[in-house]
Amino acid sequence: MLDMRLQGLDRAVASPSDHELALRYAAFIRFDAKEPFLPSAVGYTVFRESALSTSFPREILLKENIAFAIEYAIWWDWDIGHLYELEHIWVYVDGDGVLVDTEASWHGGYNRMADGGQGPHIEDNRPALYSEPGKHAFAPSPRWLLERKATTLASCGRHAGRMGVHVTPLFAGVIRERVPLNNRLVHSYLERLRFEPSFDFSKEFDLREAIFVPWRQLCEWIPRRISAWIEQLRHTIPPDQRRVLRIAHRGGSAYARENSAEALRAAAELGADMVEIDIRATADDVPVVIHDSSLRRVYGIDGNVSDSSLDELRRLDTDRGKIISFEEAVSLCRRLGLGLYLDIKQLSARSALALLETLDEYHYLRDTIFGSFRPDYLAHVKAARSDAQTSILFGAVNIDPVKLAQSVEADYVHPCWENRAEQPHRLLKPEWIEAVREAELGIVCWHEERPSEIAALKALGVDAICSDKPELLV
Repeated sequence: MLDMRLQGLDRAVASPSDHELALRYAAFIRFDAKEPFLPSAVGYTVFRESALSTSFPREILLKENIAFAIEYAIWWDWDIGHLYELEHIWVYVDGDGVLVDTEASWHGGYNRMADGGQGPHIEDNRPALYSEPGKHAFAPSPRWLLERKATTLASCGRHAGRMGVHVTPLFAGVIRERVPLNNRLVHSYLERLRFEPSFDFSKEFDLREAIFVPWRQLCEWIPRRISAWIEQLRHTIPPDQRRVLRIAHRGGSAYARENSAEALRAAAELGADMVEIDIRATADDVPVVIHDSSLRRVYGIDGNVSDSSLDELRRLDTDRGKIISFEEAVSLCRRLGLGLYLDIKQLSARSALALLETLDEYHYLRDTIFGSFRPDYLAHVKAARSDAQTSILFGAVNIDPVKLAQSVEADYVHPCWENRAEQPHRLLKPEWIEAVREAELGIVCWHEERPSEIAALKALGVDAICSDKPELLV
């Protein structure tokens, strides 16, 4: 797919001497034997004095013995988790032209390419590095990558494509393709390319095989490349072949008490991508995971959630389990590799802030969708975190979903029609779907346990389906 050889990339060389230097010190990279993605372009910058990088959040510092440094911004069309990858290598050269040090990017940060107290590995006065399978972070030895083996296996396997369209701060407001439909297309494409890494780093790649251009030219080209890929995917992956997000309703609630830790674990075991959990606030403004305002139906005792503190709720003597806090749910879902779909039932301003602070602490905002029947809740979330994903829930069949979503800048519409029609998918008329997609909104459906109805919803190309039995969505 998209086999044009980096079409549209300006390959003009403004400074032949800088171009020659970039090629001279370009790295050797060792990839996993099963690695499906190799670099295709490099944007270089030569620093002859200390300065801020224009492609990475750091300063390039030249010590007294360093004559110049070269920054390599290395482009892949694909990371196994998302559309587009930009990793970095920095080399430091002395006045005799000898490579004396190397640094490289690593999951948003960077490290000196030295292992066990030794200096960087150098071959023919060029750095030699190892690249993480699928994810491409750089390491000076396989040991660093083997320490992340479990995480890497999940990234290259069941989490392939999960992040959709990637937008780093560098391209915020420039790359605008991160919308629900495009995320589904990327997920669909990359899931087909998932693989099990061998951790045999025998695939050698000379970075000189990529196309080298000054960084400015690569930077200007990247947004156009993203658009070209999205256009390609839209034409080649029809609605009935798009990967639908599998959301476990109140966890795997057909097999464990709803909204419990056990239900979350069941959801992970049954192949869910995300868990839908209900959020309310205690009397002391702590977000907890429970659907009803009353404790009677689920826990068999009198009282309301909002009248009790978290400590009081924990002391409840009940044989039906305990209420878990939102923080406990986030911590568990992070360990299980589950995204969060929050149905916000009741929150105060203080508990809403606690909700966001917890997601920030666990770096889980990107893995969360905030949903609610209350438009004001979603508006508050967007005002606090403009990059948060939100979903507006509604039960009326005759409502305009686009106007409703746009009024609070929601990313998804969530028609709650499961109890209003024998076949809810028939209410998703072609013109309804077309209007929603034209507005670049996603579609979440709720909740369904009938295989025939699930199949019908998938055929329409909705973005997500909730179910008490998430294994039916696989």
